[in-house]
Amino acid sequence: MPHITLDYSPLAGSRSEIYYRELNHGGGFPLLFLHGGWGYDIYPLDRQLAMLNGFAVLTPDRSGYGRSTKPAVFGSDFHRRAAEETLRFLDGLHIDRCLFWGHSDGAVIAAWIGLVAPERCHGLILESFHYNCQKLSSRAWFEGMVFAPESVGDRAREVLAREHGEHYWRELIRSEGQSWLDIARSCNSIRGDLYDGRLSELTVRVLIIYGARDPHIEPQERDAVHRELPNASLHVIEAAGHSPHSKSSSAEECGRIIHDWLLPSFAPDRT
Repeated sequence: MPHITLDYSPLAGSRSEIYYRELNHGGGFPLLFLHGGWGYDIYPLDRQLAMLNGFAVLTPDRSGYGRSTKPAVFGSDFHRRAAEETLRFLDGLHIDRCLFWGHSDGAVIAAWIGLVAPERCHGLILESFHYNCQKLSSRAWFEGMVFAPESVGDRAREVLAREHGEHYWRELIRSEGQSWLDIARSCNSIRGDLYDGRLSELTVRVLIIYGARDPHIEPQERDAVHRELPNASLHVIEAAGHSPHSKSSSAEECGRIIHDWLLPSFAPDRT
């Protein structure tokens, strides 16, 4: 895996080595995939790579994840600091503008990039996009991550240990869960969202994809996002859970939605 050295990462709180995958070789318009809170390997892009032929797909490990510098500094503002780290990563690769595809935590990070640096965004794909900062229906899940990380299940434990290290993955899961508890604790009860009331300021082209069976997205979140971003293309996939792009029951429909959304900008050759 290639890497970029950042003299300072606001997510690591220090100098950081950011490792990344180059999933499609041979050039093309850059597309940056921002992984969710458990890292890349738990929900990989394998099922979508054929659809993304013609793009230079890059998937960096954020500080605290995978082969990048560990640990990271989490807390209630980690999405914004991760957005800044991502922009510094792009600077290191001399990429001025790209497509962003964020999943879960990665979607929150991508939205913040769209708010603070719209000139860097050709468009945003926001998958399993969080809006509420209280996340009441997921509170017990976050507490389980903090106090019982082994409860994530056998498959998840295996993937997490392989990607992040047997002696570190529990620390990562605890930190991720605690960050969401911190977000809820610091939440402005009047505002109630993750974007300081600014989400409606997004000016870039946006595609939003949800799974109807996602246990971590509350129905009112989808409604709130639709009110804030009425011009976004919003799709709910009935057969999908938290990762529409990687599950066999929903990957084909997810890929078709993304393909059709990309066509107006990149047809016929996506260059």
